[in-house]
Amino acid sequence: MIATDHGDSRTSVAPVSGKNSFTESEARSRLEKHGYSNVSPLAQDEQSIWRGTAIKDGKTLNVAVDYQGNIVDH
Repeated sequence: MIATDHGDSRTSVAPVSGKNSFTESEARSRLEKHGYSNVSPLAQDEQSIWRGTAIKDGKTLNVAVDYQGNIVDH
């Protein structure tokens, strides 16, 4: 895994658009596995990226999970 400033991302260009095979539940579980809590309901945008909000390290962040499983927060 490449260390970037993009949450838990394998690439610095994440989130990557593309057909997402993750269900909302799977995307939520991935976020929780990586230390995010209070994950809001997630919705797919026009690029098939799951988006919502979550808390990590005491901060509420906008989060995204792309079809590769990359997690981006800001």
